[in-house]
Amino acid sequence: MTVVGVDVATAGVRAFAVGDDGSVRATASRPLPTPVRDESGRSEQDAGSWWPAVEAVLREVTAAVPEPVRAVAVSATSGTIVAVDRDGEPLGPALMYDDRRGADENAKAAEVGARRWHELGMSVSPTAALGRITWMRRAYPDAAGVRHTPDLIGEKLVGRPVAADSSHALKSGYDPLREEWAAEVFDFPVAWLPEVVRPTTVLGELSRPVAGLPVGCLVVAGMTDGCAGQLATGAVAPGSFAGILGTTYVLKGVTEKLVRDPSGAMYSHRHPDGWWLPGGASNTGGEAIAGVADLAAMDAAAAERGPARVVAYPLQRTGERFPFVSSQARGFVLGTPADEVEAYRAKLEGVAFVERLALERLEALGVEVRGPLVAAGGGSRSPLWTTIRATVTGRPLRISSRAETGYGAAMLAAAAVLPGGLTEAGRMAQDNGTTVEPDPAETEALEESYQRFRKELEARGWL
Repeated sequence: MTVVGVDVATAGVRAFAVGDDGSVRATASRPLPTPVRDESGRSEQDAGSWWPAVEAVLREVTAAVPEPVRAVAVSATSGTIVAVDRDGEPLGPALMYDDRRGADENAKAAEVGARRWHELGMSVSPTAALGRITWMRRAYPDAAGVRHTPDLIGEKLVGRPVAADSSHALKSGYDPLREEWAAEVFDFPVAWLPEVVRPTTVLGELSRPVAGLPVGCLVVAGMTDGCAGQLATGAVAPGSFAGILGTTYVLKGVTEKLVRDPSGAMYSHRHPDGWWLPGGASNTGGEAIAGVADLAAMDAAAAERGPARVVAYPLQRTGERFPFVSSQARGFVLGTPADEVEAYRAKLEGVAFVERLALERLEALGVEVRGPLVAAGGGSRSPLWTTIRATVTGRPLRISSRAETGYGAAMLAAAAVLPGGLTEAGRMAQDNGTTVEPDPAETEALEESYQRFRKELEARGWL
């Protein structure tokens, strides 16, 4: 069996052809035009560029595998939307996940739907897609409706409009608890919005060959990039969590019941099997060391140096969103680093402190993290950083090499054809990666620094 997952990211499209043994049989990628952004909060991309790029990567990966593809699923950036005509063609540019033109509408929606958002344990941010949908309704009064990125691609594959998945629809105003649109926050009929189904639902099948995919190939509802990336680590069952350290730090996992965070720092997508996917993304992470020219050399020097004597919170911008919410949060350093090596080491430790704080937030909300925490993302390729994270959190970290959105999308496609659904598909991602244990020799020093870090956050009124 071969399935294909497609990731339509901001910078480009990537496809993975994956076998039922979890092996990657082929990959392909194509760039997308850089979004157009300005100081007013506008953030746009040519939605007409999506399908040609998707078609190209599909043709490339299908040509590289010997057997017909059974199913395909698409994942994309959460919150990117576009208005379409009756033929499903874009009427203008897509408004990206960070476009702020719906900020005023989002503020109203937060107030009107306050009770619903409280029950869901989530908040409505200024960049939420639901506000931009209202903006689009006014800007394109003759539009047939609005589409998320996978909806547009699904229609190209199946040849007719397809439903949106509840994951991509979440920030557009979909309630995954009641499984309905939050109709009260829109000033137009919800018929203008797409039908919504759970991820892994079969949206349709190909009635003719498309981009190398055969007749009968299933088109399956996907999930947002963050959720698909989590699933790709193998964190698909209750109690399993993944700490993804990329440009920012993201903690996501699976719980049996909806977890409501009164602070709004953490919110939940709906698991295809009816469970929940709580998580949050910090404003700090790998970006803190982005300017370092030779990471391997700096890692070696920092490993030899040992725990830093200074404490850093390497926040690169104003405001934090997870594991706590504060618009006033600023990065800081307690003490003066002896040199650039100590400053570097302190940043690695600071991100690990954020990770521990996130895990403690889960514990405070009654969430149990079972087994090793899965470590993924570019930062997890650093043995030093992973050891620091394991020591600070006091738990082993299992490194995953497959935390790719496209791979997670392939798992969602496989879930629609495997008898065991997503649970069986999750075994595809079990790559038996290296497990990194805490370093007892550094436990005491890092514990002392973590307590200083936490007390400083409290003293500044952020925590």
